[in-house]
Amino acid sequence: MNLIVLQEHDFIGPDLVRLSGRQLEHISQVHKATIGQQLRIGMLNGKIGHGKVVSLSDSHIEIQVELLTPPPEPLPLTLILALPRPKMLKRVIQHLTSLGVKKLILLNSYRVEKSYWQTPWLKEDKLFDQCLLGLEQAVDTQMPEILLRKRFKPFVEDELPDMASQTRKLVAHPVGGEACPVNIDEPTTLAIGPEGGFIDYEVKKLQEAGFKSVHLGPRILRVETALPVLVSRLFPAT
Repeated sequence: MNLIVLQEHDFIGPDLVRLSGRQLEHISQVHKATIGQQLRIGMLNGKIGHGKVVSLSDSHIEIQVELLTPPPEPLPLTLILALPRPKMLKRVIQHLTSLGVKKLILLNSYRVEKSYWQTPWLKEDKLFDQCLLGLEQAVDTQMPEILLRKRFKPFVEDELPDMASQTRKLVAHPVGGEACPVNIDEPTTLAIGPEGGFIDYEVKKLQEAGFKSVHLGPRILRVETALPVLVSRLFPAT
């Protein structure tokens, strides 16, 4: 937890918060907090600053906060991702949030097993918790928007054209296409398939919507490996 992310219900005064539960445990055990200690603090969807511990007990901690600076700039990226298997989903959400992705569409695909859509990890509160972990890691406060789309064709034909308008459109596909571009400076919509990639029909539908196929070379990577490679290639740190 590199940043303690606050929510409205944490405040007990204009600049005073009271924390318990997971946050108290982390602050006590990892930060070894003591009275007067300074901690890095951020407000969910708000500014980042610091806080001074003013009270500490076994049940709660009180921190006086001052929020000063805006969070990091989000990536100009809309990511469309074929729904990963549940065991991978949690890590993917955390990693993408840490990388600065602020709009994610989890999409059905031919190679996505129907059972994946039944996982409790797709519930709103579960997704929120994983995003929060990603924000804490990256010292960010802007919560991503996550959309679930269980029907490929209606999404690509009816929603995607407007969603991806005025953006560069790319679909990561291990076969054919061009090498993935590097350090692009424009809003982008990137589609990534499941393990094994999108089937030919799905790639064709995306191409009809204006998407250009790109690849990462001859090696076939797992989705959880390809994701950070693609994002960091398109938008390297400056």
